[in-house]
Amino acid sequence: MDEKDKKIIEILLQDSRTSYTEIAKKLGISDTAVRKRIRNLEKNGIIKGYTICVDPHAIGYRCVAVLGIDVDSDRFYDVAAELRKMKEVRCLDMTSGENMLIAEVWAEDGEALAKFISEKIGKIEGVKKVTSSVVLQKLKG
Repeated sequence: MDEKDKKIIEILLQDSRTSYTEIAKKLGISDTAVRKRIRNLEKNGIIKGYTICVDPHAIGYRCVAVLGIDVDSDRFYDVAAELRKMKEVRCLDMTSGENMLIAEVWAEDGEALAKFISEKIGKIEGVKKVTSSVVLQKLKG
């Protein structure tokens, strides 16, 4: 991966809908070269996919929360696999900090969030503790 590939990634991170032609103009190369570079970045697993950024509140989710989840170490991957299956879990990260897993969860309201934590996450074998912080306003990302 060279500097042009890094610049392509930077451009796509800002707007994944940027056209090959627009990227080519910014880099001073042909759109065919951009197409080949992007295909190579995808093939090598550097670009894993394309997505959109949505305001959950605007589509009916009035409660967005970040959950810290601690699990029994021998059940870690089983718990993570279960969490990945849940539509409410929009992002899941393994961390080295205070919690083993951090999940971003979208819920219709506070009651739905509480029910989700107690009835779904709390019942996964190996989950020891769940802490939650409600997101008041997303400032970046």
